[in-house]
Amino acid sequence: MGPPESPTPQAENQQGRRKRLARRPRTRRCLLKGCEQRFHPRQAHQRYCSQVCRRAARKWSRHKAQERYRETTAGQQKRNDQSRRYRERVKSRKPTAPDADNETARVITSEKFFRSFLRPARLLRGIHPPAAKSVAALLLARLPARDGARPRKGAPLEASADLSRRY
Repeated sequence: MGPPESPTPQAENQQGRRKRLARRPRTRRCLLKGCEQRFHPRQAHQRYCSQVCRRAARKWSRHKAQERYRETTAGQQKRNDQSRRYRERVKSRKPTAPDADNETARVITSEKFFRSFLRPARLLRGIHPPAAKSVAALLLARLPARDGARPRKGAPLEASADLSRRY
C-alpha cells in the first residue's frame, strides 16, 4: 500500500478539532455509612470524600478484623490469657490505705470569709415573708370542690380550700 494521492500535513487535518481534556471520574457517594455525601474523586478508585472519612473507615475495618479474630479459637485463647494475667496483676497490687476519718474538722473562723455571701441591709428590707397557707389549700388547690364545680376565675387559693371543706 502506497502513500495517499493528496498528502496533506496533519496540522491541516486536525485544525477544526479541539484537544480533549483529561477525563475526571464522575461524582460518587462516600462509602462511609452515615456520611454518604457526593464528591468529585481526585483518583479513579477513591472511595471516601475526606481524610476524616478515610480514618473512620480504617478504624471500623480494624474493629471488624478484631471481632472476626476473637471468634476463632486462637483469638479466644489469647483473650482468656490476657484476662487471666490482668486478674493476677490486680491480686498482686498492694491494698490501698483506708482514708483517715479521724482527722479534725477544719473550721473557718474568719468573718471576712462570709462577708462576700451576705446581702446588704438595704436589700433585705424589700424582702417580705410569704403568706402562710394551710396544708389543705396546697393539696386541694387543683381539685374542684365537687363534681362539676370549679372555683371562679381569679379566686384566691384559700377560697377553693374553703369550698372543699364546706361540701
